[in-house]
Amino acid sequence: MTQANNLKVLLAQDRCHVMPCCFDALSAKLITQERYELTFMSGFAASASRIGAPDLGLMSYGEVVDQARNINDAINIPMIADGDTGYGNAMNVRRTVTGMAKAGCASVMIEDQLAPKRCGHTPGKAVVERSEAFDRIRAAVDAREELRAQGNDVLILARTDARHEHGLGEAIFRAETFAKLGADILFVEAPHSEGEMREICNSLPGPKMANIVEGGETPDLPNAALHDIGFSIAAYPLSLMAAAMQAMVETLREMRGDNRPKLMKFTELRQRVGFEDYYYESEKYDTSNRNHRSEMP
Repeated sequence: MTQANNLKVLLAQDRCHVMPCCFDALSAKLITQERYELTFMSGFAASASRIGAPDLGLMSYGEVVDQARNINDAINIPMIADGDTGYGNAMNVRRTVTGMAKAGCASVMIEDQLAPKRCGHTPGKAVVERSEAFDRIRAAVDAREELRAQGNDVLILARTDARHEHGLGEAIFRAETFAKLGADILFVEAPHSEGEMREICNSLPGPKMANIVEGGETPDLPNAALHDIGFSIAAYPLSLMAAAMQAMVETLREMRGDNRPKLMKFTELRQRVGFEDYYYESEKYDTSNRNHRSEMP
């Protein structure tokens, strides 16, 4: 089955899937090693990791697709990719969805923010008019249907940020229209209360995603509560990056004082990166082992 089909199977389950978000191939690999069933390439985290810059529309389409391809090459679980605003008009949206699918993504998120987009929990974001928002999702769905006709598949995750500027009612209207246009998963960004989260899930059809940013505007509820409310996915876009950055900063401060920080053991580090798997597989090929044994006959 395609990864899109694998994602469909997960979404059909009566569960709210905890989805840690990755930012590169290594973070995605760790997610799979800890037996999570899906992941999401966070635009915020990928931008910080790849170009050392904030998620304000600075990463290009080509950079995002390349990052997604590298991640998918390292894992065997469905990954949802952040396609931002589609990087242009409706035709660019089509190209974005097609490119992400060919890079191995199970789903692509397309949103209705005004370009350049902003992180959903930071100031200054605005959304495009309804007509443009709806055209983006039409284009994404058209690209999906073309892919299916060619034997490929991808799911469309439609996101609206209208809650911030126009209120919850407008956000729900947009998301409902996205569903009518054919979106597979709905995402209303940044509800401010559990009551708003329930209204979203009670008002909208199909699978819904919650986005939990620690310290952000949406309540950080337990997974059982999110399932009860009606969410199928709980995304945690910054948890891994925040943990990694905290650990790196603490380690750098320890090293400045000539202290020895607490680290993952070298044996476990090698195993998680894949050295042992490489050596095992390379045993089948004589010439691949020259660096690990004597060259003498």
